[in-house]
Amino acid sequence: MSEPSPTAAQTPAQIEAEIEATRVRLAGTVDELATRVQPKEIARRSAEDAKAKLQAATHTDDGRLRTERVAAVGAAAGLLAALAGLRALRRRRR
Repeated sequence: MSEPSPTAAQTPAQIEAEIEATRVRLAGTVDELATRVQPKEIARRSAEDAKAKLQAATHTDDGRLRTERVAAVGAAAGLLAALAGLRALRRRRR
């Protein structure tokens, strides 16, 4: 849609049509921004990002599982569980 030059004379109907088109564009922008800031939408995008990062970290570009990385994460999780268990044991002894 070409914008008329500022020096061109516009009819009142053209001005009204331009104002209405601008109002519709702005209303759409406001609606989109309102949707983007809703907590559910933020949570959905965050979950999608986390899934994508997990997929990228645990799979190769051709989709194969990176067993060495999965094993490393499993070992780290096991170590954290063991440390938490030792800490709980230590607290019970006191």
